Amino acid sequence: MAQSPAAPVSIDGDPFDGWDLVALQAALSRGALSCEQLATHCLRRIEALDRPQGPEQPGLNSVIEINPDALSLARQRDAERRQRPEGSFGALHSIPVLLKDNIATADAMATTAGSLALAGLKAHGEAPLVTRLRAAGAVILGKTNLSEWANFRSTRSTSGWSSRGGQTRNPHVLSRSPSGSSSGSAVAVAAGLCTVAVGTETDGSITSPANLCGVVGMKPTLGLVSRSGIIPIAASQDTAGPMTRHVRDAAVLLQAMAGEDPQDPATHSVSTRQKLLARLTDLHVDALRGARLGVVASALPLQPFVREHFERALNVLRDLGAELVDGLELPQRTLYGEWEINLMLHEFKDGLNRYLHTWQPDAPVRHLGELLTWNVQQAHRVMPFFGQELLERAQGTAGLQAPQYLDSLQALQRTVREEGLQAVFAQHRLDAVVAPSGSLAWPIDPVLGDHYGGGGISSPFAVAGYPHITVPMGTVAGLPCGLSFGGLAWQDDQILNYAYAWEQATAARVRPRAAREIVAPGLEGSL
Repeated sequence: MAQSPAAPVSIDGDPFDGWDLVALQAALSRGALSCEQLATHCLRRIEALDRPQGPEQPGLNSVIEINPDALSLARQRDAERRQRPEGSFGALHSIPVLLKDNIATADAMATTAGSLALAGLKAHGEAPLVTRLRAAGAVILGKTNLSEWANFRSTRSTSGWSSRGGQTRNPHVLSRSPSGSSSGSAVAVAAGLCTVAVGTETDGSITSPANLCGVVGMKPTLGLVSRSGIIPIAASQDTAGPMTRHVRDAAVLLQAMAGEDPQDPATHSVSTRQKLLARLTDLHVDALRGARLGVVASALPLQPFVREHFERALNVLRDLGAELVDGLELPQRTLYGEWEINLMLHEFKDGLNRYLHTWQPDAPVRHLGELLTWNVQQAHRVMPFFGQELLERAQGTAGLQAPQYLDSLQALQRTVREEGLQAVFAQHRLDAVVAPSGSLAWPIDPVLGDHYGGGGISSPFAVAGYPHITVPMGTVAGLPCGLSFGGLAWQDDQILNYAYAWEQATAARVRPRAAREIVAPGLEGSL
């Protein structure tokens, strides 16, 4: 466990890099640290590291908006600590949290999905996950940049770029992609701009940027966290999830966000899963002993050095007591990819139109058709590098009662769930599967778009709605690579435990190096 600080935080350096929430709470409890000091520290790091320092020193560009009430909220949390006994505070009390900018907040901040079409517009309400975080005592510090419309605008998009926020950069190598769509959340956590952050995923949008930025990212079981108040892509796959430096922190954040929402039918079974919710933070270093893990042969990325890391990881897992089943094959996207994109196109149009009507009725675009027109009119600002062909295809869909949609939905559930993951787990008597999380970070290329190097298991678990977590596995030439654990529905506590046991045995996460290039005076050594 990380050591608690002995003195109040100083802006000189980042004393929190190796600490989890337990250590922070210990410092807060004994008065060595205040919530205002912690929030101020994060805000100063954002100013020094995230903002450009000149033409030769670009910033990370991960935070799209600061909550103007952040310090006031921090002082309120400090007042609560003075007025109530210390034992009454949970693990998130007084902790600054950054949210992806597709999550609605009932405060002074806009909710835009990175689109200039929604710039400056506040949501009419707040996502239940945010309300839960506030109730836990967290301080909403700001919003993070993302791939515009959560990377559902173009097949040639550049991850981490939005017309409102610009290009987010990987803190390990500034010229490399942070992946997406939860780019800003991953970068902010990796660079120590916040303690924990929230991302969202439809297919890889949490786990891929977490992998490329060297942090923990978890996509939970669909329905564990409410989808209400999140600008959608596909209701069948969308979920929010934690992005942190430590597995225990991911468990704490997920536990705080999880719960039933009367407006989200996918969450209605959560009320019967109170034991699961309690177990999310019950983590054990020996959790891998006796675990039967399937090794996914088809998940290896193109880079041979990642494969070497993975082979070493398998040896560590064996040493930790896991039983490995080699040569597994999971459903391949070549089998279901067309069904998945067809489902997304139909659900995006329906979901976005519903969201705009309910949550942002005063927007200059009232539905997808008007967004298409607005983007064309503002093409010089909105589409300087890539277009909106996915939005155009979505506009051409015929609704959620169309046979094409219903057939795709049924085929996906059968192929990926029943005949896919469930069958593989049952046949081999698996507790989870393990695989590399994906490729290394590729160069940012605004002209040709992303150059993903393959690998990983995000797609089948995203399509199925099953839990998937990535945890740092090591680095190749300064670029992080991650290790993934995937489980069946409602096995979130189990894969958290496997990731925790791995993390505690290996301590594979490394501080970003490139951020040293953009450190302002007084912050030397902070990264």
